[in-house]
Amino acid sequence: MAPLKRVALVVVTLLSCVGCDQKTKALAREELRGRDTKSFLGDTFRLDYTENPGGFLGVGALLPTVWRTALFTMGCSAGIAAILLYTLLTSQSGFCQVLALSLIGGGGIGNIMDHWAYGYARDFLNIWLGSVRTGIFNVADVAVLAGCLLVLLTQAREKAADRHDHI
Repeated sequence: MAPLKRVALVVVTLLSCVGCDQKTKALAREELRGRDTKSFLGDTFRLDYTENPGGFLGVGALLPTVWRTALFTMGCSAGIAAILLYTLLTSQSGFCQVLALSLIGGGGIGNIMDHWAYGYARDFLNIWLGSVRTGIFNVADVAVLAGCLLVLLTQAREKAADRHDHI
């Protein structure tokens, strides 16, 4: 992917992810904080505000504050910076790989902004998928998950193409 196109894709993806994430979190805090859960579509979709001091789905929430700060602010900030630097500097990545890593970076930045500003991430979405109810999550979590799935799909597609080329 051409360097200018790569930079443009990264910037647009980051701004979109972080902007949507922060706006929806602000609305959730304003409209849902301290109120009852709002349920939609036969309880398939819920809006329920919570403040999560841990990582994805509360992982690490019970760690001492010093460790949570080190892990979820400083450690994740360094990890996201590394992902974004790699994304911007490598010339080997195609569109899907750049988009995937940018989604991971954008979602990570959205949650890290919360951890730096508040000491927790603002979560408010909950979905029932068949017999499974998800934990409470936010738009940043969706971006990270979408990016991870896109990385896996891209890798699987590349491996399949390599196997086909060798036949």
